[in-house]
Amino acid sequence: MSAARKTLLSALSAIVLAGGLAVGTAGTANAATCPSSASPKIDGAIAGWSLSCSGGSVRVSGWLEDTRMDGKCAVVRVHGGNGDYRTKQACGSGVREQFDFTFAGTNRADVRLAIA
Repeated sequence: MSAARKTLLSALSAIVLAGGLAVGTAGTANAATCPSSASPKIDGAIAGWSLSCSGGSVRVSGWLEDTRMDGKCAVVRVHGGNGDYRTKQACGSGVREQFDFTFAGTNRADVRLAIA
């Protein structure tokens, strides 16, 4: 194989790999402090949430929806900055669920949308 062809194949492989990694993680996480909001969409799920702070606590409230008939569920996973953890599921295409979690002693949370 010529040097030019090896270089081209290496470059194309790097582009495909980088693109695959970006697509696999896009729109799934929001590590944030107050105030903030996000509206992520992934293959099979969509959600919207906001973070607000009051009295030394962070409140994470929003909704999630399962958008695919695949037998899997849309899941929001919330890790509060204080170490606490909460989840909410929506199962079945078109099913939308609300959530409202409060984490004391922190002003941040890591919120992720996933399929499980």
